[in-house]
Amino acid sequence: MSTQEQRAIDELARDVARVESLRAVKNVQRGYAQHSQFGQWHAMAALFADDGTLRWGEETVTGREAIRAWLEARAGDMNGRAPGSLHTEIIDEPLANLSVDARTAQARWMAMRFLGDGSGTARIEGGIYENDYVVQDGRWLIASMRYHPQFEGGYHDGWANVGGQDLPIVPKHFTSDETGVPIPAPVGAAPRSGATLEELAGRIRRLNDEDAIRNLQNAYGYYVDRRMWSDVVDLFAEDGTVTVAGVGDHPGRAGVRRAMERMGPEGLAHGLLNERLIFDLVVEVLPGGREALSRGIELGLLGDATKRVGFWEFSVFRNRFVKEGGLWKLQEVSLTPLLRADYAEGWGNGGLAPLPEQPAAPIPAFLDAAPGAPSGETSPSRPGEAPLDPADLARRLARSQAYDGVENVSSAYGYYLDDFQWSDMAAIFAVDGHKQSPFAGYFVGRDRIIGAAGASWGPSPARRAAISFHWRTQPVIHVSQDGRSANLRTRLFQPRTSKEPDSSSTAFYMGGLHSGMYPNDQAVLEDGIWRLWSLTIDEHYFASPDWKGGWASAVARPEGAPPPPPSRLLSTYPPDIPLTDLGRRQEGFRGGTGTFVEWPAILPMWFHYRNPVSGRTPERFWPDCVPCEKMPETRMTAHGYQKPPNGPEIDGVELTS
Repeated sequence: MSTQEQRAIDELARDVARVESLRAVKNVQRGYAQHSQFGQWHAMAALFADDGTLRWGEETVTGREAIRAWLEARAGDMNGRAPGSLHTEIIDEPLANLSVDARTAQARWMAMRFLGDGSGTARIEGGIYENDYVVQDGRWLIASMRYHPQFEGGYHDGWANVGGQDLPIVPKHFTSDETGVPIPAPVGAAPRSGATLEELAGRIRRLNDEDAIRNLQNAYGYYVDRRMWSDVVDLFAEDGTVTVAGVGDHPGRAGVRRAMERMGPEGLAHGLLNERLIFDLVVEVLPGGREALSRGIELGLLGDATKRVGFWEFSVFRNRFVKEGGLWKLQEVSLTPLLRADYAEGWGNGGLAPLPEQPAAPIPAFLDAAPGAPSGETSPSRPGEAPLDPADLARRLARSQAYDGVENVSSAYGYYLDDFQWSDMAAIFAVDGHKQSPFAGYFVGRDRIIGAAGASWGPSPARRAAISFHWRTQPVIHVSQDGRSANLRTRLFQPRTSKEPDSSSTAFYMGGLHSGMYPNDQAVLEDGIWRLWSLTIDEHYFASPDWKGGWASAVARPEGAPPPPPSRLLSTYPPDIPLTDLGRRQEGFRGGTGTFVEWPAILPMWFHYRNPVSGRTPERFWPDCVPCEKMPETRMTAHGYQKPPNGPEIDGVELTS
C-alpha cells in the first residue's frame, strides 16, 4: 500500500470516528431521559464523568453518588416507579458541537418534565440544558450538566415563568456559523489507523443505516398522527407485528391494520386529535447490518373536540427493523403504555388506568448506543460490486455527517427564534435562502429575512415577559448523493409561557400546547457550513385556547365567519412571494388561499417524500421548496445543488416511482 493510500485510510478512519462520537454524545443525553422515565437514578448518574457536575438553577452537586442522591431526592414520590407516579422528561432539539480534538463536546437541549406522585399531585416544568461532554476510558460521558429553569407550575393552575419574572436569554455555546459545523475540521495529520477499508465501510454503512431507520421511525409517527393506516401498513415486513403491552400481539399486515384501527378508522374527522409525538429516539444497528432497534418516548395528545374530551398518554416504544431487498422495514412495533389520563383531571391520581403492578412491570430494555461497529465487523463485498474506493466511502460518510449538520441548523432556528435574535437567525440561512413569515409569505435573502422579523416583532430584548417556544423535533432528513443539500421535515411542538398562567398582554402567549409542521424545509452546505435554504411553516394543526380546557376546548369557527386579519407585513413590509400567490399549496392556511381552516377543523398536511418503503405518493405531495414553482430561481438546483431523493432508497440509490 502506498503512503498516499494509507493516508487516505487514516483520514477516513479519523472522520468516521468523529461522526460516531457526535452521535454518541447525543445518545448519552437521550439515554439520560429514558432512564429518568423509570427513576433509574444510578443509571442516570453513571452517565456522568468521574468528577461530573450537575448544576440546576442555583444548586450544584459534583460526583456520581452526589448526583444520584440529588436526583432521587428531588423526584421524591414523583419518581416513575411508585404505582401511579410519573417522571417523564423529554429532552430534545439537540444542537451539538464536537471539539477540534474530538475529546470534548457541547450540546444545547430543550427539556420538559411531566411529573406526578399518583396521590393527587402533578406538575409540569421546562427549561434549557447547556451541557459539556468528555471522553473517559473510551466512553462519552456528561462532564457538566447545566439546567436553566424557565417555567413551572401545578397541573390544575398551569405553568408560568419561574419566579413570575421576565426570562433572561440563556447563553449559547455556539455562534451562528458554528451551528452549521457540528464537527470542525481537524488539525494536523490523521493518526495511524489499523482499520481496513472493509471495516470502515461497515461502520459507514451503519451510520447510513441509522439515518434511514431514523427517517422510517419518524415517518411512521407522522402517518400514525394522521391515521394514514395504508401508509403505516406499507412500512411493515409481510410478517410484521404490533405488540401493545396489556393488549397483545397483532401479527401480519392484516394484524398491523387491526392494531392501528383500534385508534379509529383511516383519516382524521373534524375535531379528532391523534398526536403521538416521538422524543429522545435512540437507534442501534445490530451486528450484520440486517436488523436494527429503536427506542424512545411517545407523548400522546389525544381527544375529540366535538365531544369536549381530551387525553394524555405516556408510553415507551421499542421497535425492531429488518432489511429486506436492500430496504429497511418495520418488523415489530412494541409499545408499553405507562399512563393514560383525562385532560380535565390530569395524571395526579395516577390517570385513568394506572398499572397496579407498575414497580414490578418489565421495563422495555434499553439500547446499546455505543459508537462504532463491533470488533471485526466488515462490509462484505457482493458479486459484481466494485472494489471499495476511499473517495466513495468518504462521500457516503458525508451523507451521514450532513444528517447531523442539518439537525444542528434546524435546532438553531428554533433557539434563535425563541430568543428574538434576528441577525443570528438570518445568518443561519444561505445567502440566497428564503423564509416564510407566518401568514404573510416568503422573503428572499438574509437582509429581507431580518427586515421581516424586525417589522413583525421589533428589536431583540434582553429579557422576555413571555416566550412561545419552537421545538423542532422528529426530523425526516433526505440528503443528496453528494452530501451537499437536504430536504427536511420537522414537527413544531410549541409550549408557551408567560409571567402568570393563562395570562399575558397578548392571547398569543396564553398557556397550553400548540402544534404545527415544517414540512418543506431545505438546507445546503455553503462554504463548508450547513445553512437553511428554505423554511416553510404550516400552522396550527391544533391549538389550546387556554390551559384549563386544552386542545379539546376549541370551538368551531362559525360558518361564514371572516378569517383572521391578514399579517401586517403585507402592508408594512410586503413579502417577495405572498402566500396568496401559491395556489393549492396554501389552501386553508391563514393568509393563504381558499377557505381558512382552523382547529378543531383539520388542516391539510403536506409531505416532501413518498412512502419510504412502498413509494406510495401522498395525496398532498410537494417534493421541492414551496415557492419553487412560483419563482423557479429559488430552487437549489438553480444554484448548483443536487435535488435530494424523496422516495425509497437502496444503498443510497433512489427507486423510481
